[in-house]
Amino acid sequence: MRPARLLYALLSAILLTFGAVIGASPASAATGPYAALGDSYSSGEGTGNYISSSGSCRRSPNAYPQLWASANSPSSFAFVACSGATTQDVINNQLGALNGATSLVTVSAGGNDAGFAGAMQTCVLQGTDACLTAVDNAKTFATNQLPARLNSLYTQIRNRAPNARVVVLGYPHLYKIGGSCSFGISDTSRNAINSAADTIDSVTSGRASAHGFAFGDVRGIFTNHEICSDDWWLNSTRLAVHESYHPNAKGHSLGYLPTLFAKD
Repeated sequence: MRPARLLYALLSAILLTFGAVIGASPASAATGPYAALGDSYSSGEGTGNYISSSGSCRRSPNAYPQLWASANSPSSFAFVACSGATTQDVINNQLGALNGATSLVTVSAGGNDAGFAGAMQTCVLQGTDACLTAVDNAKTFATNQLPARLNSLYTQIRNRAPNARVVVLGYPHLYKIGGSCSFGISDTSRNAINSAADTIDSVTSGRASAHGFAFGDVRGIFTNHEICSDDWWLNSTRLAVHESYHPNAKGHSLGYLPTLFAKD
């Protein structure tokens, strides 16, 4: 090959490679089709304002997926996250929102599989000993059985959306230990509940990484904004019981949304 042709070929290869990198950049993910999957921590339950058509899924205009979509104006937005969803519920009911054109997927799932809501109910109603047992059961499930469930979910997300950037969002610590709460459950129970979030996040992060997905760890940004802190981004026990122990509007706009922006 002549030197001029060789130089042209090399330049063409460089440009093609550069174009491929640009095509996979966060900028393209921000403007292409976006699908928000997951459980109540993605649907926005806890914010107190819900889209009427979403029914018991309780999707909120204050949830981080809607806030992200409003800020980025993706070419399409499928908001299908649903309160109470397990990994299997996401597989059965939400993956239809994905296709080969999907450029960004967000998902939170696993807490319901591990029975975290039931453990919280036990902790609030039955005392410290029962709480520790319930939390240990949830952690054992998360360690031993949740990985396979997440593998199944993440594999099917990748199969349905082969070109998408996938961001898996985790769960925050619920309590600030030694904080301003002089009522409710014991600090021993609160520590145990926080440790359950650590276990679920650790498992979820590992499975996300194994599938090439980004993991959005919200524990750091929620620090000093837990229940019993001076500035709560989470609900404690509420009369609207389903909203208890979920991020409030601040938790979504100041906690989850910046975490997604850092990972998208």
